[in-house]
Amino acid sequence: MSNPRNGDTKPPCLPRNGLVKIPTQPNGLGSASITKGTPAVKNRLCQPSSVPAILSPALAHRSDLPIPSLASPLSLATLASVSSPPGASLVGLNASEGSEQPSPERLPGSPSERQLAVDEKILNRLFWYFSACEKCVLAQVCKAWRRVLYQPKFWVGLTPVLHTKELYNILPGGEKEFVSLQGFAVRGFDGFCLVGVSDLDICEFIDNYPLSKKGVKSMSLKRSTITDAGLEVMLEQMQGVVRLELSGCNDFTEAGLWSSLNARITALSVSDCINVADDAIAAISQLLPNLTELNLQAYHVTDTALAYFTAKQGYTTHTLRLNSCWEITNHGVVNMVHSLPNLSVLSLSGCSKVTDDGVELVAENLRKLRSLDLSWCPRITDMALEYIACDLHKLEELVLDRCVRITDTGLSYLSTMSSLRSLYLRWCCQVQDFGLKHLLGMGSLRLLSLAGCPLLTTTGLSGLVQLQDLEELELTNCPGATPELFKYFSQHLPCCMVIE
Repeated sequence: MSNPRNGDTKPPCLPRNGLVKIPTQPNGLGSASITKGTPAVKNRLCQPSSVPAILSPALAHRSDLPIPSLASPLSLATLASVSSPPGASLVGLNASEGSEQPSPERLPGSPSERQLAVDEKILNRLFWYFSACEKCVLAQVCKAWRRVLYQPKFWVGLTPVLHTKELYNILPGGEKEFVSLQGFAVRGFDGFCLVGVSDLDICEFIDNYPLSKKGVKSMSLKRSTITDAGLEVMLEQMQGVVRLELSGCNDFTEAGLWSSLNARITALSVSDCINVADDAIAAISQLLPNLTELNLQAYHVTDTALAYFTAKQGYTTHTLRLNSCWEITNHGVVNMVHSLPNLSVLSLSGCSKVTDDGVELVAENLRKLRSLDLSWCPRITDMALEYIACDLHKLEELVLDRCVRITDTGLSYLSTMSSLRSLYLRWCCQVQDFGLKHLLGMGSLRLLSLAGCPLLTTTGLSGLVQLQDLEELELTNCPGATPELFKYFSQHLPCCMVIE
C-alpha cells in the first residue's frame, strides 16, 4: 500500500460506523478492527486529510515511509525503520511475545537519540498524537514503545471487532486453537464486538478473556447464530455487562429474552432480528427497570408494545430510537409519550405511518427533547415543523432527511429556534434558495446538511457565508455546488469543513 503522506494515493476513508481496519497478520488477529465510540455528529463524511494512513506490516518499518516527526531531534521515521518480528500482531499481542524485537541499545542514531526514543515521559505525551491504527504499528517498534502504548489510557473509547475466523488458530494437525486475548486484557478493553459467532465461540471467549467475568461492560453481537441458551449463558457469566447490542441475530427468540435479560442492563440495542415483536418489548419493559437507552429496529412491533413501559422506565429512560418500525402509527406515539415522558433523544426514522399529528403529540409532551430524528417519514409536512418550533425550545438536533413534503415555509418556522445547532435536510427535494434565506439568521447553527437538494443554486448557497459560526456544511450531490463555490467558501468560511 502506498503511503498517502508521500502523495501516492489519498488516505483511506473512515467508514461511517467508525470502523478502523487493521492490516492482516499471520496469527489470525491482525484483521481485527477497532471501532470508535459513537461519533459526535451522525453520518459525517470523512475528509481525506483527517484520516491517518494505515500501513501494512511490510511497509510499517521502511524508512522511506516516514511517520511524522513530532519531536526534535528524535526522528520517528528512523525509529520506525526497525524491523518487526515475523508474525507479530497489531492487536492481541501477548506481553511475552516479540522477544526478538530490538532493544533500545540497538536502535539507530546517536546515544542521545536512542535515550530520547525510549524516554517514557516523552513517549507518554507523544503517542497521543497518533490514531489507533498508528498506535498498533508503533507498538511493534520495540518493547519500550509497546509497554507505553499498551497502557489502557491510550485505548479508551475503542472497541475491538473480532470475526469468527479471527478467534482461532489452525494447528498443524488441523485442530483449532482459540487465540490468546492477553494483549486485549493488558490494554484494559471493556467492550467487544463479535461478528458471526456461535454459542460455542462465546463460551470460548468467556473462558479465554481474563476480564470477561467482571471487566467487560459492553457486548455487541452482529450477524451471529447465538441461540436462547447462548444468550442466557453469556449474560449469566459476564456479570459486568450493562450495554448489550444484538444485530442480525436471528436464532434467539422472545423466550430467550425473557430468560436472559438482567436488571443491570442499562442500554439495549436490537436490530434486524426477525424474532423480535411485541413480546420482546414486554420482556424489555418488565426485566430492565434501569433502562436508560433503547435502540430498536423491528418490523413487527406494533403500537401496543409502546404502552408496556413502566413508571420506573418513564423516569430513567432518556433515549429511544425506533428505526424502520413500519407498524408504528400515531396511536403508538400516544402510548410512547405517556409511558416515557422524560426522553431527551427520540428517533422515529423510517416510521412511515407517523404523520403531523404524531409530531404534534411529541412536541406537546416531550419538552425535554434535545435530538429528534424524523428522517424517512414521508407524511411529515411543514405543519410538523411549526409544532416543533413552537414547543421544543431545547431542541439542538433535528434530522429531516428524505422528508419530501417539507418546503421553504417549513424552514421559516425553524428559523425561530435559537437553540438548534444541527439541521439535516438531505434530499428534501422541495427546499429552494428562498428557504435558505430563513436560515441565515440562525446564529446557533453549527452543522447544516443540504446533501442532495436538487433545487438549490450557486447563488442561494453562496449566501450561507453569513453563518460565520458554521463548523460543518455538507453539499454532496447538490447541483448548485460548483468548484467556484467551494473556493468561495474556503475564503469566507475558513473555519467550516465543507463536504463536497
